[in-house]
Amino acid sequence: MAGMVFGLENPMMTALQHLLDIPDGEAGNTAGGEKQGPTRAYVRDARAMAATPADVKELPGAYAFVVDMPGLGSGDIKVQVEDERVLVISGERRREEKEEAKYMRMERRMGKLMRKFVLPENADMEKISAACRDGVLTVTVEKLPPPEPKKPKTIQVQVA
Repeated sequence: MAGMVFGLENPMMTALQHLLDIPDGEAGNTAGGEKQGPTRAYVRDARAMAATPADVKELPGAYAFVVDMPGLGSGDIKVQVEDERVLVISGERRREEKEEAKYMRMERRMGKLMRKFVLPENADMEKISAACRDGVLTVTVEKLPPPEPKKPKTIQVQVA
């Protein structure tokens, strides 16, 4: 039902909505040694991935991943490649701690930001670059050159 709010009846959207509705106290509870739900880390990562907007563009010679990372400096952002083909972009925005300040309202998002992307077969894993400007991270993954077409082998026919 929750996935239909915006007309999205996709099972994945319903599952994500379900994960977002789990209170922190319920995640990872155990009864008799058996797990009854997703772990707290899984729920945290799912929330981070659902709340981190990203664009993916295919350019003639590269793929570009554009991710909003508001309030993070380049030292707070990690770009990694896991399992040989999974691009992981993550960071964490922490609350500013000032004891003399009292928050009247808190609307800006705090916590973990994360996205994972499976890279295509023609992505060059050795040519990945990242640049952050004005809170927008752009990760560029160059494409491998297309393979050379194999030329047919000509076999000389012998007259017997």
